[in-house]
Amino acid sequence: MPTRAERNDVTPHVSFRKVRKTYDGENLVVRDLDLDVQRGEFLTLLGPSGSGKTTCLMMLAGFETPTGGEIRLGGRVINSVPPHKRNIGMVFQNYALFPHMSVRENLRFPLDVRRLPTAEIDRKVDRALDMVQLRGFGERYPRQMSGGQQQRVALARALVFDPELVLMDEPLGALDKQLREHMQIELKHIHEKLGITVVFVTHDQGEALTLSDRVAVFHQGVIQQIDDPATLYEKPANDFVASFIGENNALGGYVESVHGEGCQVKLDNGTRVQASLGNPLKRGDRAVVSVRPECVQINAQSLGCANRLGGYVREVIYLGDHLRVRVELAGRREIVVKAPAAQHKRRFDMGDAIHVGIHPEHLRALHMAVGA
Repeated sequence: MPTRAERNDVTPHVSFRKVRKTYDGENLVVRDLDLDVQRGEFLTLLGPSGSGKTTCLMMLAGFETPTGGEIRLGGRVINSVPPHKRNIGMVFQNYALFPHMSVRENLRFPLDVRRLPTAEIDRKVDRALDMVQLRGFGERYPRQMSGGQQQRVALARALVFDPELVLMDEPLGALDKQLREHMQIELKHIHEKLGITVVFVTHDQGEALTLSDRVAVFHQGVIQQIDDPATLYEKPANDFVASFIGENNALGGYVESVHGEGCQVKLDNGTRVQASLGNPLKRGDRAVVSVRPECVQINAQSLGCANRLGGYVREVIYLGDHLRVRVELAGRREIVVKAPAAQHKRRFDMGDAIHVGIHPEHLRALHMAVGA
């Protein structure tokens, strides 16, 4: 567990400087990456398959070598340090437990390798089992345990030797939805209790928002935005982040005028809307206006919105607490609305005429994504 002085240290625990990676000498999987991870932080690398997030984790672990740039851990350059000398714990999606070893033997293994005294090994194993609430399971074998229990053992094995850093590669991906959500909360509590530095890789946006202090969103080898979960969701840096984090409506157009923190955008269907500036934009710039489905108002609720557009209902799905309404606007462009069911006792029918309203502060004008 880090000391108070270590937690207050402003020096990054992990840093990437101009790190590049290519496998064929031509196509960069990771492009000039600059990234700092603070001591005790839970940082998630989030992105679709092939975005470069797992490659970054593997370079930090030592299983891949950077093509260029520098990686530091605790201020020390580790580009050429072999994995077993980095003092890093790893948790994988497939758990990677030894099936012929009991839980206790699995946890003893990394300590035996380090040639620790027997008494210290026993103490550390007991502590790790307590940490993941598996005291009493030490003599079981992995095949005798559920998926969630095996994941706890894998986490305990990554923590048992007091690593400087813990890396997790899609560790909850093999679990069913309910168990995965439960393990997310468990992971969050363990991190809060221990204060360890965690770098976590996932393609699951909900998981990233639940667990992380900050999230780095990757696309085509470039970090598009790195921020706390609320900022990512409410103030996306570009159209890719807006679309990848949560559900989003995106409409293309050109900036006609800029006024303070707002602008007027002429959409591709000819409609003009007032939007807030998500990025510095100027007249004539191509932009994407973005709005979350829950920020779109319908019919009576749309009265008084600066942006009020007419359309037709194309689909209504009842989801208990809200309705998911798909609306076709002029130019055959569609947007999705999440409308509170309590506000709309009368249900909509397919083909009904409808008005949608959006306040300018909820409609963000954004640049296209870097690397797109």
